[in-house]
Amino acid sequence: MMIKLDAIRECLEGVVPGIMATAAPDGTPNVAYLSQIQFVDGDHVALSYQFFNKTRQNILSNPLAMLTVTNPATAAQYRLTLRFLRTETAGPLFESMKAKLAGIASHTGMSGIFKLLGADIFRVVDIHQVPGKSLPPPPKQRNLMASLRHSSERICACQDLDRLLNETLACLDELFGIRHTMVLMIDAPGERLYTVASRGYEASGIGSEIPLGKGVIGVAAREKTPIRIGHMNAEYAYSRAIRENAQHSGWAYALETEIPLPGLPESRSQMAVPIVFAQKLLGVLYVESPQDLRFTYDDEDALVSLALQLGLAIHIQQNAAEVCDETPSGDVSPLPASGAPLVIRHFAENDSVFLGDDYLIKGVAGSIFWTLFRDFVDKKRSEFTNRELRLDTRIRLPDVSDNLEARLILLSRRLVERNAGIRIEKTGRGRFRLGVDRPVVLVDEAV
Repeated sequence: MMIKLDAIRECLEGVVPGIMATAAPDGTPNVAYLSQIQFVDGDHVALSYQFFNKTRQNILSNPLAMLTVTNPATAAQYRLTLRFLRTETAGPLFESMKAKLAGIASHTGMSGIFKLLGADIFRVVDIHQVPGKSLPPPPKQRNLMASLRHSSERICACQDLDRLLNETLACLDELFGIRHTMVLMIDAPGERLYTVASRGYEASGIGSEIPLGKGVIGVAAREKTPIRIGHMNAEYAYSRAIRENAQHSGWAYALETEIPLPGLPESRSQMAVPIVFAQKLLGVLYVESPQDLRFTYDDEDALVSLALQLGLAIHIQQNAAEVCDETPSGDVSPLPASGAPLVIRHFAENDSVFLGDDYLIKGVAGSIFWTLFRDFVDKKRSEFTNRELRLDTRIRLPDVSDNLEARLILLSRRLVERNAGIRIEKTGRGRFRLGVDRPVVLVDEAV
């Protein structure tokens, strides 16, 4: 019985280069080493097309090829009979291979040489183990199915989005042994992602942003495909100093508005997994490690499954947050009379908000914050609902499912970090309260 391709995926990690044998139409053989072999499914692999060399010429004229791969842990070798089908030059598979190749190139000092031109798709016709001695496989460090099961149970028990995000990252740490993690949510109109939760870093980076298509995280989000890199890389590394170029002049742009993305100084293994519900991108689950080849195909499978559950749970929690427990009381809340006043500055150009001279937030979250405090000061209100925010035309939410609950969590966590005497306190399903410990003065710099 033929060996199944998914049973030997560890041979495709690239630790030991594959050996490809092809033949010209006249039967002249050619043997070459491959820098990248990608598992596609149980019947197909993708090989990197980087140069128009003899191997490439041969498969275009004679689609049959032989590929020998080696298990890096046991030294067992397998011979695959392949048939060339097509070349892909765009899309999720191509982008995933392109990112991984960039990591390999950077790791080997060949960034200027390795460039992916296409992903050659082959059907696996047959697999046989090459006769010879091999080592016993090492024991697995953990049972990923058990980790996934227990993580699923903990995620399903979460009653709100804030707890859901915290519990997900705790599961990755405690059950999967992945210490450095973050969740980013999509801001579709701005074509960027913003960090809403992180774990394992000295600075949380809550509110930091990365554009779609930028680095491992941005490409995984844009293509809605997982990207896994096993070596430190430069081209596809996320940037911890990403900032938008100033499009307008003014005081707001003269101050520091960048929140650094958290990350390891030398990230040697990275994986970004899109969080999707009903084919719609919600965000990205990102993990990294200072260890080379930390994440395997099995880890990728487990985290993709976890991200799918997370996407469903996020969708449920955000919809539930639109349903209020009861109508807010509308009680008048007097302004705090003691303490030095806090000056809150708002810039309409990009809805950036500053607490005194310290940057807090911008964009839709900044618009939400400013609207809440306008009502707090002008109407003496402190209690609000998600539903009324959704309908408030001053905020200009992009669409009905653009992560309102996640933006409120982002605001809440940023306020805790700033320690300015302002809090957003959840008071029930779809309800929250502004906690303000000192007088505030609002300054709209657009006026």
